[in-house]
Amino acid sequence: MIPSKLKIEVPLGEKQIALHTCCAPCSTAIVECLLANGVRPTLFFYNPNISPFVEYLKRKDECVRHAQTSGLQFVDADYDHAGWLETVKGLETEPEQGARCLQCFISRLMATAFFAGKNGLKVFATTLSTSRWKNIEQIKAAGEFVAASFPNLVFWSQNWRKGGLIERRNKLVQLYGFYNQSYCGCEFSNRE
Repeated sequence: MIPSKLKIEVPLGEKQIALHTCCAPCSTAIVECLLANGVRPTLFFYNPNISPFVEYLKRKDECVRHAQTSGLQFVDADYDHAGWLETVKGLETEPEQGARCLQCFISRLMATAFFAGKNGLKVFATTLSTSRWKNIEQIKAAGEFVAASFPNLVFWSQNWRKGGLIERRNKLVQLYGFYNQSYCGCEFSNRE
């Protein structure tokens, strides 16, 4: 299946959304699919979990390049790894897809929802569910938890692993020569 032919239905019929973007590789096929369906995402980069800082900069730079190539707005929510470490304090030894990841998702999606609400967007989503390292149900639970705090916002928990998007992602990463990381982002995921 060619992803640009994949039909998607955005909640509320919205044509603009806030898309939390974890990295360029995970966002490539999603952005292509959204644009092909007349949906314009704002790429919101809030990933204070990424460590070390040089890794954060690599991922951010690639997201900026992707946004520019796609003609999309890129929002850098800045880096606060020390604050993120406080957010997951006590969960450092949790395994991947455990309580630490859930708390991490909640904090990143909370920032995305706040941005969306402040900027008049009604729907927010994330590219996190593309990652092979993440549990889709856990991401959905985090998004719905966050959305409950924002009565005028909807979390769109689209499964971005279906419809040929993973295969298309891999082709686009090669086509654009994007840096493709080998771990989720935090120092705790890197040890596994």
